Amino acid sequence: MKIGIRPVFDGRGGKLGVRESMELQTMNMARSLEKLLTENIKYANGEVVACIIADSTIGGVKESADCATKFEENGVGVVISVTPCWYYGTETIFMDKRIPQAVWGFNGTERPGAVYLAAALAAHNQKGIPAFGIYGKTFRTRKILQYQKM
Repeated sequence: MKIGIRPVFDGRGGKLGVRESMELQTMNMARSLEKLLTENIKYANGEVVACIIADSTIGGVKESADCATKFEENGVGVVISVTPCWYYGTETIFMDKRIPQAVWGFNGTERPGAVYLAAALAAHNQKGIPAFGIYGKTFRTRKILQYQKM
């Protein structure tokens, strides 16, 4: 089973410049999580856990659908969405009820991700999709391990 990592953020571009200002930071957040997971989690046979990161940041429905296709093609069995900023969550949440999910809303930018975390978890709940929320500035392996035991 592979872990899918979804870098999600505010997809509004143009004059607002939100997308442009957050894209690199959001993708780096996904890469940092991948590094944390591959350095700290192993399969039962001792092999390092495999992670699949979306090909691009996810700021809307099309990118979310493209990511879902990639995850299905690569055998992803657990999904973690990461974000450093707030925005409307229903365009970007992962809709597959069969796959355990977590959302990490990072609070450390001028656009706190905890707001997205609350909105995304509410949307998951409304659609009957279980999701685990991770809140704060840091992401510790302990939280991931607790999630795997659920």
